[in-house]
Amino acid sequence: MSQMMRVAEITRPGGPEVLQWRERPLPRPAAGEVLLRVRAFGINRPDLLQRKGVYPPPPGASDIPGLEVCGDVVEGDCAGTSLHVGQRVVALVNGGGYADFCVVPAGQCIEAPRSLSDAEAAAVPETFFTVWHNLFQRGGLKAGEHVLVQGGASGIGSTAVQLAHALGARVWATAGTEAKCKACVELGAERAINYRSEDFVEAVREGTGGRGVDVILDMVAGDYVAREIGCLAEEGRLVIVAVQGGAAVSFDAALLMRRRLSITGSTMRPRSTEFKSALARALERQAWPLIEAGKVRPRMHAVLPAEQIVRAHQMLEAGDHVGKIALTWN
Repeated sequence: MSQMMRVAEITRPGGPEVLQWRERPLPRPAAGEVLLRVRAFGINRPDLLQRKGVYPPPPGASDIPGLEVCGDVVEGDCAGTSLHVGQRVVALVNGGGYADFCVVPAGQCIEAPRSLSDAEAAAVPETFFTVWHNLFQRGGLKAGEHVLVQGGASGIGSTAVQLAHALGARVWATAGTEAKCKACVELGAERAINYRSEDFVEAVREGTGGRGVDVILDMVAGDYVAREIGCLAEEGRLVIVAVQGGAAVSFDAALLMRRRLSITGSTMRPRSTEFKSALARALERQAWPLIEAGKVRPRMHAVLPAEQIVRAHQMLEAGDHVGKIALTWN
């Protein structure tokens, strides 16, 4: 095995063109870590922010972008896990996914679903970890409840729509084009709202007879928060996972109190290995059977060769995608 690997470096903060392929020494796993030969890797919006210089990796993480991979265990510390050398796994990584080898804490690996291709498997970790923790653990979504997924055609959104539908929730989603709205319905939403031509607050109130939805998964924040407060049912929960519309918010606190609402949110990357490993086991028990049964499957917008990383970033940044973009090694 070569002692060098290929990586996509961020040569300076900027646009997609600053990503350049370089060679680096092969990393060595420490205690509790394994080395993966990467088959495929997904790209996510945090990668774009890191490339622009506004989302630095946490202390100790690789400066190479990339938060999710599918690959084979080459070597490392598998003690206390079900992992073994040669096993095909998916992993939520702390950085370093844009490479043909990657070191990852063993607990953050899960055996890759047999029904998924390498590209599909690589597109699972970041969205599934994020959605499971925020929508079901923090948001407490239950079967029979109404949920509104903002940006239902995105990677996070398409995962949330499918998981919520598969587990018995009634799903609403927003999207910016009729084509994306159609995709949301195909994924399991009973109603998709084009936010460019409809007011999602009015649509939710009308569709629920004025009751509102029980949970909202929000990636916008900003001025959306006040509107979302207005379409939550009593005891409703708003879960914020991104701030694409701005971090500063203003809302009617009296309405929040009268309707006994909750607002929460989280970011995944800074969380501890212990937390992510526990979340991996929860997904393995509760979400993986849905994948193997064909009830949930990552919606792929594009699968490209790894060499086309610049094009992949351009596609994600353009915002026209439905679902995930992944890259594979030839």
